[in-house]
Amino acid sequence: MSKKLTDQDNTGIPDDPLTGHQYDGIEEFDNPLPGWWKWIFVLCILFSIPYTLFYHGGAEGRSIEEGYEVALADNLRLQFAEIGELKADRANVIKFLYKPNMLSIGKAVFKSNCTSCHGSDGGGLVGPNLTDEEYKNVKDIGDFINVLENGAGAGAMPAWKNRLSTNEIVMVSSYVASLRGTVPASAKAPQGNKIAPWPPAPAEESEEEAEESEEEPEEAATGDDTNEEVSSDEPETPEL
Repeated sequence: MSKKLTDQDNTGIPDDPLTGHQYDGIEEFDNPLPGWWKWIFVLCILFSIPYTLFYHGGAEGRSIEEGYEVALADNLRLQFAEIGELKADRANVIKFLYKPNMLSIGKAVFKSNCTSCHGSDGGGLVGPNLTDEEYKNVKDIGDFINVLENGAGAGAMPAWKNRLSTNEIVMVSSYVASLRGTVPASAKAPQGNKIAPWPPAPAEESEEEAEESEEEPEEAATGDDTNEEVSSDEPETPEL
């Protein structure tokens, strides 16, 4: 028979250590954590070290700045694929000066590389103001290419020939030229000499119009040949 427990039998206190806390007469045992739980805690600490280094310590391609540069480079490659490899010359600077959709490329490159000296809006910081009518190293719009590629001011303006692609240099030149006459938030005092206005937009035939004008003579010639062949194949009607 099983023995029925009474209140007198339920007076024994376990030998397990107590924490010393009491809640409404209820005491708390000081039991150790399970071994598996401790090992999970230790493994989490060990895992956090490489995790922190990889995701928050500047691992390659993981920082916000690097992610932006990668996205910018991908976008530039897509847009440059449409226009091909450009020649760094005056004509292209003028050409893209009047193409607002392409100026956004030069603006992106300018924001990434030039704002520390010229300000985000070209008003000038350490470098000169790019929005007024006076220039230190530019007398003609084509001079932007030379200044960007080779630098100026005995190193004050660094050379970018080995840092930027030819397309980027052309686009930045056009964008900087487009800043002329704009109103920056904080404009530095003019430096240099006043120069003539930029040349007007070139009067060039669009590619579609050029292709159409080339196709029209070919179609006309093809049509004439066809008519001649058809007329030669028709049987002659005898005279009555």
